Amino acid sequence: DLFLSYPLSQSIKQFGFFYYGANEALHLSEQERATIMTVFEIIDDELNSRIDDFSQDVIVSQVDLLLNYSNRFYKRQFITRKAVNSDHLQNIEAILDQYFGEDIAVSSGIPTVQYLASRLNLSPGYMSDMLRALTGQNAQQLIHHKLVEKAKDILSTTGLTVAEIAYKLGFEHPQSFSRLFKSKTDQSPLEFRASFLNDTKIK
Repeated sequence: DLFLSYPLSQSIKQFGFFYYGANEALHLSEQERATIMTVFEIIDDELNSRIDDFSQDVIVSQVDLLLNYSNRFYKRQFITRKAVNSDHLQNIEAILDQYFGEDIAVSSGIPTVQYLASRLNLSPGYMSDMLRALTGQNAQQLIHHKLVEKAKDILSTTGLTVAEIAYKLGFEHPQSFSRLFKSKTDQSPLEFRASFLNDTKIK
């Protein structure tokens, strides 16, 4: 109720770290810890004293500050823990390569963000934010990228129909596959195949 009359009641939904798992907590430096504690102390003082009519405004502004500091420190953490996160990225790519390479999609459908996160013991939100920091793509975009790359490989090395490729990659409807492929490449699957074959002949 404290935030309902403030813009923070809406903007608070944009802070993705609320959806992270307990094992994905911030790793604060001493300076960062001191900064956070200072904000907490101001909030605590205002809650306990309620000095005047401005106390609520001060509390809300400090909570907003706390959230923005947390956002900053998480972004920093994705960068400073790059070695750990790069390992996660390599594992994700290996999982997707196996998924599409072993035709798991035929029986299980297109891999989901939740599936990848569970394989890595990460929350979907943390994984997507981590990937965005590392690659500029969230988890869903990375899945689509790997899927399209696999589709290109099949289109250029086999004679499978578009419907057969769609089924192989986990799509229920070929139209959905064609729509995704074109949105990522500006070509339909058949246009890509024709272009590839034409370039091969020229070479």
